[in-house]
Amino acid sequence: MKHLKIAKGFGIAAALLTLAAPAFAADTLETLREQGFARIGIANEPPYTAVKPDGTVSGAAPDVARAVMKKLGVNDVVASISEYGAMIPGLQARRFDAVTAGLFMKPERCKAVAYSEPILCDAESFALKKGNPLKLTSYEDIAKNPNAKIGAPGGGTEEKLALQAGVPRDRVIVVPDPQSGMKMLQDGRIDVYSLPVLSIHDLVGKANDPNIEVVAPVKGAPVYCDGAAFRKQDTALRDAFDKVLAEMKASGEFAKIIEPYGFSAEAAKQTSREKLCAASN
Repeated sequence: MKHLKIAKGFGIAAALLTLAAPAFAADTLETLREQGFARIGIANEPPYTAVKPDGTVSGAAPDVARAVMKKLGVNDVVASISEYGAMIPGLQARRFDAVTAGLFMKPERCKAVAYSEPILCDAESFALKKGNPLKLTSYEDIAKNPNAKIGAPGGGTEEKLALQAGVPRDRVIVVPDPQSGMKMLQDGRIDVYSLPVLSIHDLVGKANDPNIEVVAPVKGAPVYCDGAAFRKQDTALRDAFDKVLAEMKASGEFAKIIEPYGFSAEAAKQTSREKLCAASN
């Protein structure tokens, strides 16, 4: 499995990208081909993305992005880590050429970016203390319990679901990264940590803590799919990405990339960007 390197010397690269802005507006794909790489915004949330101590990046989302881009004539992908809440602003500010990080499609996001067709699908889950002492199986359960605190990624879907369910802002604790969320749960600073099912299972498995258990899926929470996110003006690049992605889904290459990470290729094939962007949740 090929790995990516996190971007270094970002200031110089950003300056060069700014100088190239007119060309990007004219033909982003051709510009990416000429420079030989595309910048992707990612998180550090296995199995969507994973950053190793030596700086290499793997995960289902970067692997799909690299395979598609290579077929489009863009030979490499350079990854930069970002919090979810900063991904779309970073994309719009041209710090990335695409975001491939488990950024689930939501109507408000679909208005801000040009998504590809679905790539990775998942549901929501809770990590909490063994025995689930507060009996938390939904975001509404957390809202109803005045003593329950939830940890969630800042700007992510889980934070929004908690707030929409009525959890007060002071009981929704922004967590900078998965490892910090697990530590906060173990230390009793939060009562539940919420992430997608695959991410929680990976995190809990690595923690190997018998005092932590998982509730999945969260009752009442919708199933989500992500897609590669592009700037609104880069629909030609998105369309080219979609064409290759469809070919990979049909050939079975797509399944070979994502299924070793635990994702379902069929789930991504059975829905569409149109359906997900029109969803009420």
